[in-house]
Amino acid sequence: KGVTVRRCKPDECALVLRIWKAAGSMTSVTDTVEVLSGLIKLTNTALLVAEHQNKLVGTVIAAWDGWRGNMYRLAVLPAYRKRGIGRLLVNEAENFLVSKGAQRIGGLVSSEEPLAVSFWDALADDGFRRDSTFVRYTKSIEQ
Repeated sequence: KGVTVRRCKPDECALVLRIWKAAGSMTSVTDTVEVLSGLIKLTNTALLVAEHQNKLVGTVIAAWDGWRGNMYRLAVLPAYRKRGIGRLLVNEAENFLVSKGAQRIGGLVSSEEPLAVSFWDALADDGFRRDSTFVRYTKSIEQ
């Protein structure tokens, strides 16, 4: 495949934001270079990128809060989908979270993104199950 997964470098944060936009990810108040630059400095969080022939083609955030592991912002550029890159990113994020002590891992997925939902549904063989027992509430703090 020629795809490697590694941690994002500080000078790649703007590129990560462009990948999210190109992949059709929902936008958030935290979608700034400054926020991502701070995120990559954390030891319990990893912004992972997939690289193919020196080009970043996908991302995922793996965050360990001491209680559970979470994955956010899984995104693969449309031209690189259906090549196993998303699954590779999830596997590497899971490895990172398990190394931190995670015994339970969740993936945050927008119910309004059918491609994302179907991708995560396809990970049932890897142990990921859709959990309909919770409703998520969020509040964005405007700065």
